[in-house]
Amino acid sequence: MKARVQRLAEARRRSAHWIMREAITQYVDREEAREALRQDTLKAWDEFQATGRHVTAQEVDAWLASWGSDDELPPPECRE
Repeated sequence: MKARVQRLAEARRRSAHWIMREAITQYVDREEAREALRQDTLKAWDEFQATGRHVTAQEVDAWLASWGSDDELPPPECRE
């Protein structure tokens, strides 16, 4: 791995430290976004379990498919 980082650093005319720091930054950014999505999903699941309010995937798919058409559908309404 060390040799790979060094070769990449040389090709990019950067230091190996810069390459590693960039890789870590991108990894942490990606994992923070993934964790935020996971937390949002858990919150949505808890809300669904408490209220039962939902729309079906079929309703959402139909709504999205209508976007930009002359017959654009209104967003589906949540139901219990």
